Amino acid sequence: MRTLVWFRGKDLRLHDHGPLLEATKAAQKGGGELVPLFVVDPYFFAPERARELPSRMQYLVATLAELHAAVAGLGSELLLLGGKSVDVVPLVARVAEVDRIVAHRWTEPFGRERDARIAKALPPGVRFELHEGETLATPGEVMTQAGKPFSVFSPFARALAKVVVPGEPLARPRSLPPSPVAGAKLPKELRALVVPLPTLASLGLEENPGLVAGGEAAARRRLSLFSKGPAALYDVGRNELGVAGTSRLSQDLKFGTLTPRAVWHAAKEALAPHPKAWAAFSNELVWRDFAYHVLYHQPEVLTHPFRREWEGFRWRDDPAGWEAWVAGETGYPVVDASARQLLGEGFVHNRARMISASFLCKHLMMDYRLGEAHYLRWLTDADWASNNLGWQWSAGCGVDAQPWFRVFNPVSQGEKFDPDGAYVRRWIPELARVPSKWIHAPWTAPAHELTKAGVELGRTYPRPIVDHALARGRFLATAEEMLARRRSR
Repeated sequence: MRTLVWFRGKDLRLHDHGPLLEATKAAQKGGGELVPLFVVDPYFFAPERARELPSRMQYLVATLAELHAAVAGLGSELLLLGGKSVDVVPLVARVAEVDRIVAHRWTEPFGRERDARIAKALPPGVRFELHEGETLATPGEVMTQAGKPFSVFSPFARALAKVVVPGEPLARPRSLPPSPVAGAKLPKELRALVVPLPTLASLGLEENPGLVAGGEAAARRRLSLFSKGPAALYDVGRNELGVAGTSRLSQDLKFGTLTPRAVWHAAKEALAPHPKAWAAFSNELVWRDFAYHVLYHQPEVLTHPFRREWEGFRWRDDPAGWEAWVAGETGYPVVDASARQLLGEGFVHNRARMISASFLCKHLMMDYRLGEAHYLRWLTDADWASNNLGWQWSAGCGVDAQPWFRVFNPVSQGEKFDPDGAYVRRWIPELARVPSKWIHAPWTAPAHELTKAGVELGRTYPRPIVDHALARGRFLATAEEMLARRRSR
């Protein structure tokens, strides 16, 4: 049997790779053959497209290079072919005369549509087998007693705990059989599609040293460092903006250099003596599953509010406010620090994400889809399901019971979760010398303190572009009026 192992953008690893390990064992047992494939799709790899996704592409390029070398180190060759997957995969199946294709299932609607199109285009008799591994629970596995999808997290989490026991991670193959269609054996019809390994230079990107390192090896190091360090205090540290209290594994889960069950088991073992930290961390992994659960059952959330009563909400058009929010010039230090961290590191601390998203949607009353798209562009961990769930929750139109009336106060949030101003000082150096007492509301500081700190409001750092109390009242009044009107229909 000849098996095409199709690596995709969300399973770029050798550890805990079910399709690869199963196909390898079958080949070694029965004398079969493996064709490892990665399709260099112009949707991501065309230079003009890659420049719109700089953080993700830097991680992806490094990860793909490492995977290519790792596959070679095990005795095979990762075939790199350019083109659209819906065209390339059926062509390889036909020309390379494969008997089956194995890959990991995707939840996103465009991934499901792509796989359906490929399945229809395959030569007769070629099997297309999709394996699980993207989430802890298979989408559709955790349902209400009535057989319907959950729309609130807490009951979903309780149900998942009853029916899902994450299996142990699978081992990395010790070797791979040589690819039968590599080098001189590559069929002529495929040679024209072969492309070199993409590089930042070939994509027209400059390296951003602030981003985390790509690749499976770096991801596994991060997991190990987290398990031995910040994990023990995660229940507290995950909310502290100025300390390294989070796992920083989100991009590794997004690209599949780590699997959720591998993270689950490593953290569970490390946190056995710390039940509060384990409860908090495992809860975050379940939130990720919930995001995929929602997207699987309601794919329309990528374009419409989860709560349909929010369809047509009167979002404001505020170009100046948008530019200030994007650039980190709103006059609210925590909001501005998160904006600058996004552009500098391709990452935003989760607490800061919530504060910043709330500010855009509720203080400025701008459409959450603008912020969602901005984060998708710049985040290294830009995950369609998680990003959408977070933005809709922050806007008030997403999952959970009644989050619409929650309006984060950026000053009190900063004072609570960045009490010494370490986070703000790192990302807003113009405020570095402002005393902690006023760091989150510099406009309240005495003039002589600002002068001593080298700050001139309106010149070196902006005054707040909106008043918190007035903006909060405006949003609540608008939302209450809309919901009351729709309830009366």
